[in-house]
Amino acid sequence: MYIGISGGFSAMVKKVSKKPKTPKTPKAKKKRLSKFKSLNPKLQKVITVLLSLAFTALLCVCIVSIYLLNFASSYVNGEPKINIDEYKENQAQTTIVYAYNNNDEVEEIARLHGEQNRVWVSIDNIPEILQKAYVDLEDKRFEKHGGVDWVRTVKTVLTLGKSGGGSTLTQQLIKNLTGDNAYTINRKFYEILNALNLEKNASKSTILEAYLNTVYLGNGCYGVKTAAEKYFGKELSELNYAECACLAGITKNPSKFEPLKHAEDNRKRQIDCLWYMHEAGDITDEEYEQAKAYEMVFTNSENYVKSESAAQQEAQTQTVEINSYYVDYVIKSVIDDLVNQLGYTRSQASKLIYNGGLRIYSAIDRNVQSQLEDVYVNRISMPAYNQNVPDAQSAMTIMDYSGRILGIVGGTGPKTENRGLNRATSPRQPGSSIKPLSVYTAAINEKHVTWGTKVMNYGFMVGGKLWPQNYGGDMGSPDSYITVQLALAVSYNTVPAQLVRQMGMNTCYKYAKEKFHLSTLTDNDIAYAPMAVGGLTYGVTTVDMAAAFASFGNGGKYYKPYCYYKVTNANGSKIYLQNGDEEGEQIMTQDSADVMNRLLQTVVTDAAHASTGRKYGVSGFQTFAKTGTTTDDKDRWFVGGTPYYVAAVWYGCDQPKQLSKYVTGNPSGAIFQEVMNRIHKGLAAKNFEVYSPLTTQATYCLRSGLLASESCPEKATGWYSKSNMPGRCVSCAAEAAPVENPEETVTIHQQVTPAEPTPAPTPPATTSPAATTPPAPEPTEPAVQPNPEG
Repeated sequence: MYIGISGGFSAMVKKVSKKPKTPKTPKAKKKRLSKFKSLNPKLQKVITVLLSLAFTALLCVCIVSIYLLNFASSYVNGEPKINIDEYKENQAQTTIVYAYNNNDEVEEIARLHGEQNRVWVSIDNIPEILQKAYVDLEDKRFEKHGGVDWVRTVKTVLTLGKSGGGSTLTQQLIKNLTGDNAYTINRKFYEILNALNLEKNASKSTILEAYLNTVYLGNGCYGVKTAAEKYFGKELSELNYAECACLAGITKNPSKFEPLKHAEDNRKRQIDCLWYMHEAGDITDEEYEQAKAYEMVFTNSENYVKSESAAQQEAQTQTVEINSYYVDYVIKSVIDDLVNQLGYTRSQASKLIYNGGLRIYSAIDRNVQSQLEDVYVNRISMPAYNQNVPDAQSAMTIMDYSGRILGIVGGTGPKTENRGLNRATSPRQPGSSIKPLSVYTAAINEKHVTWGTKVMNYGFMVGGKLWPQNYGGDMGSPDSYITVQLALAVSYNTVPAQLVRQMGMNTCYKYAKEKFHLSTLTDNDIAYAPMAVGGLTYGVTTVDMAAAFASFGNGGKYYKPYCYYKVTNANGSKIYLQNGDEEGEQIMTQDSADVMNRLLQTVVTDAAHASTGRKYGVSGFQTFAKTGTTTDDKDRWFVGGTPYYVAAVWYGCDQPKQLSKYVTGNPSGAIFQEVMNRIHKGLAAKNFEVYSPLTTQATYCLRSGLLASESCPEKATGWYSKSNMPGRCVSCAAEAAPVENPEETVTIHQQVTPAEPTPAPTPPATTSPAATTPPAPEPTEPAVQPNPEG
């Protein structure tokens, strides 16, 4: 027993007290050192340097890694780097032009866009099945990741991209918003950081909404709304499962998978998308099989039938490509106003129109414009078109009496281009249609004449020749006097020439330029021919003429013409421009406007004296008007109005031709009558209002032009202002000058035979300019011959 214990203890003591072995490391180290020292000294130095460099590199990697991690953390967790609202505002978006219907509701009539056709739509209005189609096909872990799908990213790196792209919808959105698609490590690094940052600052629904509105889907379509319209002619709400999968399938490569040209390639992507949707449980087995079996019908398919919404949209909107003259004029007006009112350059204004996603609320009356276009496209009431003048053209503007342009057309036949020549805004020589603006209103408003004032029907010497002459070469006579009313109704030239001479060319020019706002007039037009018979340097436009003549039907106010009410950004929070709320400028007294209105009505009603507009009144409605014809009958005008509308019509050729060789009557009058009769159908009977209590009717003597007495053998009724009544006739003879009652206390008017004037500038010819480049005034005397119809 003791021996056992002793042996065991002894063994234990031996084990504990056993001498430890000498470590091998020092010996090994000494060995390696001795080997290193045994190496060539130069080799020793190289190894030392390499080891130092390796250590330094490792240290740098650690430092850079720590820095990048800190930078990435602060970048991702810092302030938002991508502001979706700001990008949305700056994204190229489609501008929409609206019209108001009879119920004062807005209807879309046109879309304007550059290369990018995009209409932003809220996520609430994007079908859930379309959202899921994109998520299931492009980013199935969209709801779970924080902006980057690390599983797909690593897999893509390891397989060198053969397993497909690793970008999430968030990363794709970053590329869509920034437009940066460079294949660089730096771009990818910041894309990842921006995606992580965006996910921390925006909701998934906000990100998905932005993505579905910025993704490019071919054929100029950016976003799912315009793509649905382009490929299916449908609203988003009308899409089925197959169509949603089709749209999602385009995304990978729009040029390869857009279905109008590459239906088979798109079909493969569509099937893949449906499979992913089925695998994700977003569609049932039955829905999956039905969607696969669905026969796709695209807008270019033979069996394509417009959906109800597409048909309505097409009826309301000029989505293809050729806009109406009205929309063209809206574009021009908005660009002009952005430049003139807000200081934009023309380039900036144009970019805002086509890429700014504006909402333009036009002033168009769709019924008026429709009737206008029907007449002009089909050349109704245009007799010259098939009578050896195939290039005969015309233009027309229709307005109300407060400046609103209701309809406008700038050419005959089908319109074939956008923003081409618009003859409604191109200056044309007005002929006699200018006389109410430059002469007669001034004479009435300045109390120089009255309705019955008799003015000498004779010219005077200009440049050594007697000027002007009336129709047919008639020069009148120094002994011939005719009333203002008759001179206007039959469009004499001698009478307005005499009135210009008496009142002064500057007075007449002031009325035409400053009061009636004929914008194309220049100082060269301060001369007899421009003011008396319309021989202008450049001409006038139908827009300016309609706006000017409106003052004869609204009590003497001028309203600046406008074609839109307002221009806003896409959500209406910012108003760029606004129209239609002006008070109007009182350019003549109300009683003068009343008198001018009734004088101009005789252009239509005085058939007994062959008034120039006698054939062209509007059935059932009072009509005032003035016709116009230029030298050699190259331009024809008819400007007039009813109690509802005022309109100006020009007719001629882009390269002026003598129309009287091919037509009879006044084509502009026929067009005016055709269009106005159409747009007055169903309107209640209505007469022109008498605006001033000073306006009155009175009987006058046809021989003297003064208020008639019982002894006057020839009498008629005219319109006057109580502040400008003529004297009363006490004796009259057929050819005698007026004799007035000296006891009358009112202003007396008697015209005298004028002496030869101081030599004046030779009036320019009244030929019409070509369509684009107006000619300089010619230094020759015109031979103005008013046509009986103008």
